[in-house]
Amino acid sequence: MDSNQCVVKGFSAGAVEAGIKKKGGTDLALIFADRPCAAAGVFTTNRVKAAPVLVSMERIGRGTARAVLANSGNANACTGASGPSAARKAGEAAASALGIDPEEILLASTGVIGAPLDASRIEQAMPSLVGALRSDGLMDAARAIMTTDSFPKISVFEGESGGHSYRIAGIAKGAGMIMPQMATMLCFVISDIHISSRNLQKALVEATGSTFNRITVDGDTSTNDTVIALASGAAGNADLDRAGLEVFGTGLTAVLNELARMVVKDGEGATKTVHVEIRGAVSAEQAERAARTVANSSLVKTAFYGQDPNWGRILAALGRSGIDMNPDLVDIRIDSVEIVSRGMTRGEEAEAAGAERMKNPEFSVVVDLHIGPFSDRMLTCDLTHDYVSINADYRT
Repeated sequence: MDSNQCVVKGFSAGAVEAGIKKKGGTDLALIFADRPCAAAGVFTTNRVKAAPVLVSMERIGRGTARAVLANSGNANACTGASGPSAARKAGEAAASALGIDPEEILLASTGVIGAPLDASRIEQAMPSLVGALRSDGLMDAARAIMTTDSFPKISVFEGESGGHSYRIAGIAKGAGMIMPQMATMLCFVISDIHISSRNLQKALVEATGSTFNRITVDGDTSTNDTVIALASGAAGNADLDRAGLEVFGTGLTAVLNELARMVVKDGEGATKTVHVEIRGAVSAEQAERAARTVANSSLVKTAFYGQDPNWGRILAALGRSGIDMNPDLVDIRIDSVEIVSRGMTRGEEAEAAGAERMKNPEFSVVVDLHIGPFSDRMLTCDLTHDYVSINADYRT
């Protein structure tokens, strides 16, 4: 994506190498608004929360902010009293360099858990970081927050309100510890639309519910999961009416959905993106539980990697999910190929056809329970040798 496509009125962004990552590379990103913005945030539901999450959760309640400061290479989690202290020192350094109140800065970190964050490195890098701010610098920020990601993730939506055009741009990073349960995943969204913080928060919660809360790479929920949205109002539109809010919500969801798909596609070691859909459940809660259980099953995910339509693993995952079901009623399809009908195999020919579909980099698994009207879906990936290698070597 061309960097000019990521320009959002009222914002600048930049990144530098602060020496936080062991292996080097840019690891400190800053997004800055030239005016106070409506601010919204959704954070990890993990009871073990990183210091920057706690600080940002406290500050987001004000409803306004002007900057997001994020580092990669260190999660600043499980570090005792030094964690919040380091987070606040980093924020204070940014505030001083930008000439704003520290309370206007939201913080995020990603990387190794349990290692103290050396805030002095961030303090020393701050003049260079502020000097690196550019209106077209969002891609640089996207690269700086990467850890095990193989590519930067960015998405843009353009809309109109009352004759005023506006833009929504988002960046995100994965690529492991991904089952956000939003609320290691970070996502920052900026827009020049004029919108109240209350409406922005409502739209963000709704959008994350149908996007980031419906993906899983490995079933782990990070201590640092953070989605932050800032809206500068520089587009100059009037207050949004119901129709305008719906259009904005649709655009925000589209941005987050594309980012969520990128996160799964770039899951650690992943070679397959798989849409898991459950139909015919007795309740919405049970449909979600069934979809989540199948999508998180290590045995199912290794079968995806092996291009093996091992439907017995899918049926077993459903059986342990705790949902109401009659195994004699279950149908299972790989894309349009039915491999199980009423709990029984459709035979070797059907399974061979299903295996052919699984050779594609993206395919769907559709399960129909046939006992109710509710459905749900999850986006997942396969589980590969590389996933084990990446995580076995993560701290070395």
